[in-house]
Amino acid sequence: MGKDKAFVVLDGRTLLDRMLELARSVAAEVRIVGDRAKFAAFAPVVEDIFPGCGPLGGIHAALRSSQTDLNLILAVDVPFVSAAFLEFLIARSRDSRATVTVVRTRDGFQPLCAIYWRAFADSAEKALREGHFKIDALFEQTQTEVIEEEKLVAAGFSLRIFRNLNTPEDVTAAGE
Repeated sequence: MGKDKAFVVLDGRTLLDRMLELARSVAAEVRIVGDRAKFAAFAPVVEDIFPGCGPLGGIHAALRSSQTDLNLILAVDVPFVSAAFLEFLIARSRDSRATVTVVRTRDGFQPLCAIYWRAFADSAEKALREGHFKIDALFEQTQTEVIEEEKLVAAGFSLRIFRNLNTPEDVTAAGE
């Protein structure tokens, strides 16, 4: 992308502003996992306990800092996710009580738009200490509620909600 995705502008707003507003619409407490110096002005910040370990390190840090059992993990670069979808995901997680509730599309799991119970931090920490950074691999080792794309579509959601923005061209196309 050439710059931090959080500060990419789509339709006049940064991706960070969009995601914070969305998260706040479904959660009482919202935090940013990242660099405190860069993000402290926007929301409370959680820094990685295992820096440089990718998204699993961020999920681990978020869960270790959380005071609640149920936690929404939401990446900044999925601006087409709606509050209605997040409420659907949260309800599914509460009903199943699985450690993780995640959507799987033909492109694979969507682990950065998923619900994690705080207990998942133990599995994440074990994997991180062993040098394993793939989130998907942990889904086989823990109780995971997988929402297949057919169920997502049947519930009235488009798979386009998971389109993420990785290039300036993606941003331009998204704004059209």
